[in-house]
Amino acid sequence: MIPNSLLFVCLGNICRSPLAEGIAKREAEAMALELDIDSCGTGDWHIGEPPCADSIRIARAHQLDISMLRARQITQEDIEKFELIIALDEKNLQDLKKMGAKNVVKLGAYGHNNEDVPDPYFFPGYEGFEKVYEMIESSVRILLRQYQ
Repeated sequence: MIPNSLLFVCLGNICRSPLAEGIAKREAEAMALELDIDSCGTGDWHIGEPPCADSIRIARAHQLDISMLRARQITQEDIEKFELIIALDEKNLQDLKKMGAKNVVKLGAYGHNNEDVPDPYFFPGYEGFEKVYEMIESSVRILLRQYQ
C-alpha cells in the first residue's frame, strides 16, 4: 500500500526536515499527487521558530520558499496519523522507533544506500546546505516516483 501522508523528521525541525517538506510538497504538486506532507523534529529546542537562515537561503536558490514553516516537535498523534514517517538520520530513526513508530524509514534509503542526511551544521560554511539540499531533493524524487 502506498501511504497518503508523509512526515519528515530531523532533530530540531529548522534545517533538514523543513527542506524535505518543502521539496516534497513542490515535487508532489508537479507530479499531481495529493499527499498530506509535513515535518517536525524529535527535539523541542526550536518550537515555533522558522527554518534557519541558510535553509531558507538554499531553498530560495532553488526557487522554493520555506520561510513560512515553523518548527514543531513530533507528537504521539503524528505517529498515529502519518502513514509513512521519514527520518533524516539514524539517531532520529531510533528515537522514533522508541516512541512506537512502526511506519518509519530513513530518507537515505531512497537512492543513497540508507545513508544519513547529514546535519549541515557539521559541514564547513554554506556549501554543506547545498550538499544536503541535493541529497534531500534526489531522495524525495525517488520516494515520490513510487506514487506514479
